[in-house]
Amino acid sequence: MPLPPAPSRRAALLAPEAFEVTARPRVSQTSANEPVVAPAARATPAARPGRKADSVASATATPATAPLVQVETRARAPEPATRPTTTRKARTTGAAPTMANAAAPSTTRGRKSAPQGPTKLFVLDTNVLLHDPTSLFRFEEHDIFLPMIVLEELDGHKKGMTEVARNGRQTSRTLDALAGVHGADIAHGLKLDSTGQRAAGGHLFFQTAPLDYSLPTSLPPGKADNQILGVVEALRKLHAPREVVLVSKDINMRVKARALGLNAEDYQNDKTLEDGDLLYAGVLALPPDFWAKSGKNVESWQSGAHTYYRIGGPIVPQLMINQFVYFEAPGEPSLFARVSEIREKTAVLQTLKDYGSAKNAVWGVTTRNREQNYAMNLLMDPEIDFVTLTGTAGTGKTLLALAAGLTQVLDDRRYTEIIMTRATVSVGEDIGFLPGTEEEKMGPWMGALDDNLEFLAKGDGGNAGEWGRAATNELIRSRIKIKSMNFMRGRTFLNKYVIIDEAQNLTPKQMKTLITRAGPGTKIICMGNLAQIDTPYLTEGSSGLTFAVDRFKGWPHSGHITLARGERSRLADFASEVL
Repeated sequence: MPLPPAPSRRAALLAPEAFEVTARPRVSQTSANEPVVAPAARATPAARPGRKADSVASATATPATAPLVQVETRARAPEPATRPTTTRKARTTGAAPTMANAAAPSTTRGRKSAPQGPTKLFVLDTNVLLHDPTSLFRFEEHDIFLPMIVLEELDGHKKGMTEVARNGRQTSRTLDALAGVHGADIAHGLKLDSTGQRAAGGHLFFQTAPLDYSLPTSLPPGKADNQILGVVEALRKLHAPREVVLVSKDINMRVKARALGLNAEDYQNDKTLEDGDLLYAGVLALPPDFWAKSGKNVESWQSGAHTYYRIGGPIVPQLMINQFVYFEAPGEPSLFARVSEIREKTAVLQTLKDYGSAKNAVWGVTTRNREQNYAMNLLMDPEIDFVTLTGTAGTGKTLLALAAGLTQVLDDRRYTEIIMTRATVSVGEDIGFLPGTEEEKMGPWMGALDDNLEFLAKGDGGNAGEWGRAATNELIRSRIKIKSMNFMRGRTFLNKYVIIDEAQNLTPKQMKTLITRAGPGTKIICMGNLAQIDTPYLTEGSSGLTFAVDRFKGWPHSGHITLARGERSRLADFASEVL
């Protein structure tokens, strides 16, 4: 007789009597064996909720019944994908009166894609939720546990207009939405995908009962961090061998957890890159044998002031739109170009305009190195709407952006005015409130703007004399507006040239808020030095500038350049290297 089909997920959710329909005909075929197998297969209802459906395999078989028990085990042993469903049934039938017992989810839950290993239970610290309100949905198939003290701390941080307070309120609204779903049961866990977040396949558990734990006497029990550590310790003992992990942005918290033998991790989902050296640089050096391999198959043509080359070969998959390439080798023709088109197996390279020449000077400024020339080509191109510039101090980021902006606002009339803003994060201690209007309050933060405008006004004035330089300076000032980031919400910039300075101090959310202000005809330039981050809890991998560079690479209307060589002074260049 052929074996019956393995129980499906629908069948696994039925009562255990459903399995007896397929089991009884096989038992009745050998009446001599029935007294041995039948009692185990026909368990009383009181024993079923706490036992698995394959309990028939636990019956002690005689030699005569061994083949039958073996067949029964093969026929009724659930597959890995269905075993969690049986366990879930046991949990939802009242076998877990408290969170302590309910927080032991099985390896899989019959979701669309099976996880690669056993699920973990992540205990979130308060700072993770205040850092990223959507962190609840970033743990894929794993479960999340929130201690009661975390909810208490969230309540204490929800007041105010700061970014932390806004994140706290958003987290509270998210928790309320999850708990308000029809049929949600806090005692047995809230499904994280019940509000439409399909990437989250786990459950959210709250601490609904006291947990028994003991910590060293050197850790005061009244401190919130120590209470969270105690909860992690209790959960680890309660759900062994399941892995319980503490997730916290607090370094000292993670160190204390590891000292107690607990698993602790940093919240990694906010990091765009693990290593800052992997950041897209916007430049690619062509291999030394480029002309030897591709020279015969290169197609070239002239259009206006630019020459175009259509190339193929193994280099094409490495290229991106608006990426700069260069070829320099002794005895070979040099090539400096930008990728303007990519097809399946070919790419088109467009030669650049040389802004290092005096005849192509932009507001009296000429580029001094290769990367600066690349940046000026991006800044002066009307088809590029978003430009990111990174580099160490003294590489000319602000000067190039201002010179290009003044030329396109005052000479070309491409934009109506320049809007400049920056993150107001101080290096040292704050000096207190600043007097005056919004623009006057932003004045002390715009020292870089004043320094560069002084240089640009002096260079453009020529021999116009003191009155001429004053008039030029006044004209420049009338076309530059200094705005605070705090009042950007809801604004729309039309035909504006927007400069965001010190963008490395912005969070990804703040960066998104600023970039989405752009209306028709607006160009945005983000500049910053990832080695000079002053915002707490931000690193090179989680900075908004890194986020923007990584997400916009390859978009036909954006470009990025990392300026590598300082041009401020020999003192500044040497200090950047050795200090």
